[in-house]
Amino acid sequence: MGGRVTKKEAELADLLRATVEAMGFALWGLEFRAQGKNSLLRVYIDREAGVQVDDCAQVSRQISGILDVEDPIAGEYNLEVSSPGIDRLLFSLEQCQQYVGEWLEVKLRVPFEGRKNFNGTLVGIEDQDVVVRIDDDEYVLPFDSIDKAKVKPRL
Repeated sequence: MGGRVTKKEAELADLLRATVEAMGFALWGLEFRAQGKNSLLRVYIDREAGVQVDDCAQVSRQISGILDVEDPIAGEYNLEVSSPGIDRLLFSLEQCQQYVGEWLEVKLRVPFEGRKNFNGTLVGIEDQDVVVRIDDDEYVLPFDSIDKAKVKPRL
């Protein structure tokens, strides 16, 4: 997702954060998609030294145990634990601040000035807004209206 965090996602993050941090990782963010038997909980972990596949497996085992005991999700779901990757989703204004000057893909929930997609350079953060430059124009986008914000490194 990136952008706006649902109440359920915030509850899940609060439940899992201490365990993830105790294992030496940061809880970068998470996405929960309720779709019946195909529901998905995707947890993103990060650390300065990077994240390996074995790290994801270890964290997955630990948080699976917590989810089994606490049972915060009704019904069946799939759990994925992943690194945020190089083209990472951004879940907070604080995370956005770390990527000022980088190329960003932003998708809004509702159109702003007739469009939902904004691909350009993240210029900065103003109060609760993200400022994106596209060509010679700057757009001030309320963070709360962002459905997804993703860093797209220019290689």
